[in-house]
Order: sequence, then structure tokens, then C-alpha cells
Amino acid sequence: MCGINGFVINKKCSIPFLEAEINKMNNSIVHRGPDDEGIFTRAENAHSVALGMRRLSIIDLSSGKQPIFSKDKNLVIVFNGEIYNYVSLKKELEAKGVKFGTKSDTEVILKLYELEGEKSFHKLDGMFGFCIYDITKQKILIARDYFGEKPMYYTQTNNEFIWGSELKSILKRLDSKPNISIKGLNLYLRLTYIPAPYTIYDTIFKLEPAHYISFDLASKKISVHPIKYNRQENDPHIPFAKAKETVKKLVYDSVVSRSIADVPLGTFLSGGVDSSIVSLCLAQSSAIPIDTFSIGFEKKSYDETDKSRAVAKLIGSKHHEFIIGEKDLQQDVSRILLNFDEPFADSSSLPTFLVSKKTSEYVKVALTGDGGDEVFGGYNKYYMGKINNAYTSIVPKKMHKFLEDSTNTFLRDSNDARGATFKINRFLNAVDYEGKYYWDIISLGYANTSLENYLLPQKLDSDVFGHYGESLGIPAPKSLTEYKCIDKAISLEGDMLVKVDRTSMLNSLECRAPFLNKKLWDYANSLPESYLMKGWNKKYILKESFKNQFPKGFLEKSKSGFGVPVGDWLRSSLKEELLHFTERDFLERQDIFKVAAIRHLILNHISGEKDATFKVWTFYCFQKWYTHTYQSLAELSI
Repeated sequence: MCGINGFVINKKCSIPFLEAEINKMNNSIVHRGPDDEGIFTRAENAHSVALGMRRLSIIDLSSGKQPIFSKDKNLVIVFNGEIYNYVSLKKELEAKGVKFGTKSDTEVILKLYELEGEKSFHKLDGMFGFCIYDITKQKILIARDYFGEKPMYYTQTNNEFIWGSELKSILKRLDSKPNISIKGLNLYLRLTYIPAPYTIYDTIFKLEPAHYISFDLASKKISVHPIKYNRQENDPHIPFAKAKETVKKLVYDSVVSRSIADVPLGTFLSGGVDSSIVSLCLAQSSAIPIDTFSIGFEKKSYDETDKSRAVAKLIGSKHHEFIIGEKDLQQDVSRILLNFDEPFADSSSLPTFLVSKKTSEYVKVALTGDGGDEVFGGYNKYYMGKINNAYTSIVPKKMHKFLEDSTNTFLRDSNDARGATFKINRFLNAVDYEGKYYWDIISLGYANTSLENYLLPQKLDSDVFGHYGESLGIPAPKSLTEYKCIDKAISLEGDMLVKVDRTSMLNSLECRAPFLNKKLWDYANSLPESYLMKGWNKKYILKESFKNQFPKGFLEKSKSGFGVPVGDWLRSSLKEELLHFTERDFLERQDIFKVAAIRHLILNHISGEKDATFKVWTFYCFQKWYTHTYQSLAELSI
């Protein structure tokens, strides 16, 4: 696990200059790899190349130092991530006469490319972002994994092509901050995060999952290509009992493959279905008791440590439980939010940071339950899609408008817990009669019509989700499989994986997600949807596959998630800063929001007149980033 950086300048530069500049980029992401670093530089008449990496040593601690070169020195690679099937790939290559100089997965990637070129990338089972410099072909190749577990950003100026694992290192190479992207701004305010290929900056992009960049050093042109994976075909008519056996085996095998490490590892154990199953499988595959880690809250309505404690006792793990209060979370709010380098308003990043921080004191690798909901259909919003279709076929549009206005007026939450009132309001506000319901239900910040009330007209993007509907071929999603595919491309890549990667790597901890396995994804998508969601029972086949391993009814217990009371904080400890962000003069000079409307929203929340936690928190996180990034409004045009 590491962080990587690189740039190409369209002229010959001195080696000391290249080394100094790539070291600046590396130094900005030391937290991603505190154990080691490496750089490569090369200067030719028409261009200069610099590659850098920071390493968190997990596999092949002694000889896995990067960069790694081919025997003739014409290929060089820097790599961030883990390749879980590298041992089997290495055996295949050795059978063809390929010789290795290290025990690392990095060298396997390079040898595969040397033998088969870019078409070899689909063979890699893992999480990765890597760069190969092919000196003979005069090409830079940059690839990202299937789900987008590892990040990759890039930009091109008049004289330079720059890339890196985090935005902060790319910004080190730019003379000035780029302008705010209208698309990125709208995506953020709708979703509370920004999915690939966009960022908050208009000239910097994220490489989408399962894609690679080819940069031609002669023409200076970037081309982006999909990695052509082989789709695993399965029998859609498979009996449930047989499918259940296969699911259990695939999950168990994935946990085992993701537990390969030369350092101590454990699991995040929240007590929910996914983390409990991962912890169970790891415990069953380990010869010694495993370490499990959970976080609890002083505020009892958010605390669910009893569930994780029960699982830890069941599997016989060495359980580490950390109870935290408001002060524990608040002291790191700025550090956590600003480390994302762009606006990010998933408040569960705060406890994720703390559990990562505590866990890193014991182990270097933690397995998580991330991806279980996307793979097996675990979100409430999935069956709410069915309700929307039924609702719109029965309730006339005018009647719906009356119900929506009534609930917004009379059903008000006094706090920010996502209870029944929140869910009713969220559903009614997202109901859509034109078949675009799902785009609004995933909008956790400002839904489409809501955003029009707060954002200046010239800052609105009327087709904010157009790229995703077009690229996925799902302009109006209607089925569970289509919902899942949208989540894989948008919320998983842009929110869940970003949250875990940045907060864990800020603590130099590597997190691995066994449910994010392409075999599992393909298999689950090939099954009848009724196997995944039976009536109101979500993740049905996953729970049925493992229910005999847990106490009766345990996997059916509800779990509220990794919530934190940010709505309360915005009325108390964060109130002064929030009020500064709502000053009329500040907002008018910023020229992004409708001043009267946004002030009304926020002041009503602070007074308790109407809870608007998610909108206000989204606004607050944006302004935290904005005021940190643009020290002067003169720096910005949008």
C-alpha cells in the first residue's frame, strides 16, 4: 500500500530539478507510505519524466522497494495497492520461463505487462493504482482497479501532464489553484461527494474505475481506455440452495485471499451483517485468534457496541473497543475534512478516521465489510425504488404535491437521527413521475428541485447525472441490478471508498474489502433479484448462506450505521464558524449561493425551527474546503 505521483514536462530539465519536484509531491502524501520512498527521473531532449512513490510495507518487506525495473531497464513501475492473485499469476509466468528478482506483487504487474502489454491488466484481482513508463514505446500507462478502491487523479497543462494518488500532490505542481468546476460543484451539492471522472476543479479529473490512461510522449496526447475484463457467466436458473453454497464459498475464499500479508492484520467489526461475516470467515481461516476493532459512542442512540461484542465473543477474537465522545470527534474535524482535498460531506468519515487511528496502533491491515450492500442489495433505497413505481401508479401527481408539502410542514425532526420522519420525507421528496427517481434518492444533500432554490442560476448544471446515465446506459433505472450498477459507479467509487481510503491512509492503515471481488459481483448480478431481496428482506442470500454460523435471528437485527450528531454540533460547537460562512458580505463576494435562501435555511436549522442537517452539513463542508483552498477571492473565477 502506497501513494504514487508523477509528471511529464515537455522539455529537458535538470535531474536535480526533477528530483526536487517529485520529492515535493511525495512529501505531501507521507501518511500514505511512512515506511519508504522511491523516485525515478529521466530527461530527454523533448521531455522529462519523474515518477515517485511512498510505501507502506505490507508484502515482501525486504525486497519490494520501488520503483521496480525490467531487466533491460526499459520499463519502470510505481504501484499503490495490493494484487491478491499475484502468487498464482507469478506461477503462471514462471511456467513460461519468466524470472523474478523480488517476492512482490509489483514485479508481477510489470512482468505481465512485459509479456502481454495493456491487455494483461484485466488479469489483476486487487485494488490498485499504478504507473508504468515504457521507455521503448515512449508511453506512460496509468491504471485503476475494477471498483475504484485506490484513487488516481490527473491533469494536463500547456507544458505538463501530472498524476497522483491524491489531489494535494497534483496541486503542488500547479502555479495556481484551478477554478471550481460547475459539474463538480453540482455533483457535490446533490450527492455530498464528487464521483469520477470529475473533481471540484475544472481542469483536474479522476481516472474512472476499470480504466487506464495511455499518454503518448511524442504527441503529448492522453487517451483513456476501459480495461476489458472477462465477464463471468453463470446460470440464472440455479437453484437457491446451490447458489447459497456458492455465495458462501466465494465470500470465504475472498476473505482468505485478502488476508495475505507479512504484517499483523485484523478486522473492523461494527456488528452489522457484512463486518460480522468477514470477521467470522477470517477467524475460521486463522490458526490464532484474530484482532477485531469497533468504536462506540457516549451518546447511546448512536452506540451499537453490544452487537460487535456479541460477534467477538462468538468467534473468539481479541476484541478492541473504543468509546468516544463529542470532543474526541470534534478535535479532528478540520484535519479529516481538509485531507479529502475537495468538498466531502459524508459525516461517517469522522468515526471511520477514529477507528482507523485506534486500529493502526495494533495492526497495519484491516479487513472491512465495505461493498456488501452494493454486491448483495442491502440498502433501503433499493426496495424504495419498487415503492416509487407502485406509488406513482396509484397516487396522482397533484395529490403527491399536496402530501409532499404537508409532510415538509408538519413532520419535522428535532435532531439529525435518520428515523422514520427522515425516511418519509426523503421518500416523498424523491418521488418522480418521469422515471428518474433513483437519481434523487441518491442525492443526500440537495435534491434537484431543492438545489435550484439555493444555487445561483448561472451555477446550475441541468444535466448533472447525464454522463452516468449515458455511460451506464441507464437514464431511468428501474431494477435492483440497475440500482446496484449506478451505486458501483457513483456512490461506491465517490463516497464509500474515498471515505475509507483517505481516513485509513491518513493513519497509515491499509483497509481491504473482501466483498469487492469481481467474481462475487458477477455472480450476485447473475442471480434472480429475488435471491438478493426477498420481500422486505435485503441481502437475503448472503444472510441465508451464513445464518447457521450465528445465533438465531442475529443477522436480521437492524443496524443504524456509522452516524454522528453533526446536526447538533452545527447548533453548538460549530455554530460560530457556520455563522461566519453565512455572513451576507462573504456569500455575496463568493457569488455561488442565493444569499437570502441559504441564510434562511441555515438560521432555521440553528434555531431549531426546522432540522436541515444534511443540507447544512453539506454547505459547511464546502465552505471549510473553500476558505482553506482560496485564501483570496481574487484567486477564483467560476
